[in-house]
Amino acid sequence: VQLQASGGGVVQAGGSLRLSCAASGLTFSTYGMGWFRQVPGKEREFVAVIGRRGLNTDYADSVWGRFTISRDNEKNTVSLHMNSLKPEDTAVYYCATVPRYVRGVYNEWMKPDLWGQGTLVTVSS
Repeated sequence: VQLQASGGGVVQAGGSLRLSCAASGLTFSTYGMGWFRQVPGKEREFVAVIGRRGLNTDYADSVWGRFTISRDNEKNTVSLHMNSLKPEDTAVYYCATVPRYVRGVYNEWMKPDLWGQGTLVTVSS
């Protein structure tokens, strides 16, 4: 199983980025998928999650209304569209399988199963 994240980079505050994660070696459409992020010295935190068919999503309060998660089950990809970026969004972003997520609010017990390698997003002020 491999999750390959891409799309990170340096962007000014207020700008936009689109992250993508390509999955292989698994039946992609049977997994909820999520994005998480980590700042050095801090714990990895939840950003967004999407259900198996793409009909159900949830977001961290800190990104609500600015980020959008989507998926393409034909291409085995999950994306994170990030708008109105803030310096505090600077982090390494990881995609992950979240098999326990189906719908509704994301809970910590739905913890991710498999992780990608991460892509760095830097937002300059």
